[in-house]
Amino acid sequence: MEKPRLSFWQIWNMSFGFFGIQFGFALQNANVSRIFETLGANIDDIPILWIAAPVTGLIIQPIIGHMSDRTWNKLGRRKPYFLTGAILASLALIVMPNSPALWVAAGMLWIMDASINISMEPFRAFVGDMLPSSQRTLGFSMQSFFIGTGTVIASALPYLMTNWFGISNVAPEGKIPDSVKFAFYIGAVVFFLSVLWTVLASKEYSPEELEKFSEPSESAENGYYEERFVESKKLMRNGIIWFLAGIILYLIFYFEIYIDYGVALFLLGAASFGILQILAGLLIGNNKKKNGFVVIINDLYNIPKTMVQLAYVQFFSWFALFSMWIYTTPAVTHHIYGATDTSSALYNEGANWVGVLMSVYNGFAALMAFVLIIMARKTSRKTVHAISLIFGGIGLLSFYFIKDPELLLVSELGIGLAWASILAMPYAILTGSLPQKKMGVYMGIFNFFIVIPQITAAAILGFFVRAVFAGEAIYALVLGGISMFLAAILVSFVHDKDNTK
Repeated sequence: MEKPRLSFWQIWNMSFGFFGIQFGFALQNANVSRIFETLGANIDDIPILWIAAPVTGLIIQPIIGHMSDRTWNKLGRRKPYFLTGAILASLALIVMPNSPALWVAAGMLWIMDASINISMEPFRAFVGDMLPSSQRTLGFSMQSFFIGTGTVIASALPYLMTNWFGISNVAPEGKIPDSVKFAFYIGAVVFFLSVLWTVLASKEYSPEELEKFSEPSESAENGYYEERFVESKKLMRNGIIWFLAGIILYLIFYFEIYIDYGVALFLLGAASFGILQILAGLLIGNNKKKNGFVVIINDLYNIPKTMVQLAYVQFFSWFALFSMWIYTTPAVTHHIYGATDTSSALYNEGANWVGVLMSVYNGFAALMAFVLIIMARKTSRKTVHAISLIFGGIGLLSFYFIKDPELLLVSELGIGLAWASILAMPYAILTGSLPQKKMGVYMGIFNFFIVIPQITAAAILGFFVRAVFAGEAIYALVLGGISMFLAAILVSFVHDKDNTK
């Protein structure tokens, strides 16, 4: 039995919380590198300071997904997590720009990103819960619209604070300007109220109703993986391989090649994943299967084929995005404005212009969110996604050649098209391949393929910028553009079960 179709305004209400989530996320993306540099971070240390964000997502999202799959109370299934994350993230947004030292700002980024993830992950599963397959592209595109509109305003807020309201955009060395502080305070209020709107204005199907709506084809094709456990020996064998590979490579890099915090985290993370598999294997071997840890590891081994195919696309897409978020501010201020002194008016002018650029690509993404639906119906979701990624790659590469900051607005249109597609098409393709009872945990696991490329970027980009690119951050954006092209090529290998539905 298919779920009832929802009205446009019902889908609007259930997606509105993403406006606030992305408002906070955009403030983080556009301003955290600026805060880090202001508090004394070296440019090649910025990626490792950003590592908190993807690592937090890697841990939090599958756990929250697994928990929300099994939650049902007065607030509902996903809504308790929306609200909890909103409260915590709003408090973090208030504290972040008042950080007295670099280590405090890095810690606040960790807390803020964990809170955002608590709210964000269930929103993806919410679309799979509430909408029939024929409306899922619309549902994720609606989220793209709110992500775009939220980011437009949030990214431009420091610029608006200065140029519209006369709030100071400069501060003594080591201090955050008031324009940034007030932007974060506004973001805290918007985040909470937007999520509260969705919590109050949307209903959720009960577990019994979701069971009734489960599609037989989904069950037959994908199964319910918590009943199909991986063999203990397989987990133990693979765990040992991952552990030894991580440790051996770490020692090789440490003694023979090069090591920094990013590379160390990447390789020791691989070793840690090996330990987790060994532990899961031991628990399964002792018939201790009914716990969240074992179920999540087991689900990871049984991810649908479509998710595996999308994983490669996501890797190169999000590597490109993370290189852009980390390095756009230093690339624009250094390469185009010629400013390196973070306390200078010219540097802060360039940093504010980056906020405008972030606003433009997100604004264009908001406009294109619903256009992409029409394009997908006339062609296919895969075609639309590939074309969008190509334009995104061109936009990133153009930063190297453009010298007039205003011309970068054109570059942002290509990036905006790619962003709109990245936020909608992979999720719309994926949802059709997931079993209803595993929607939350698989959306959380899918986040691995967003987080792993971000950890990879944080692990290697600092080295590349310092040792290969001679401190020129602009080349990180060039590398991001090439990565976007690779993602476009890999889209052709993805199987879309629902096609353009």
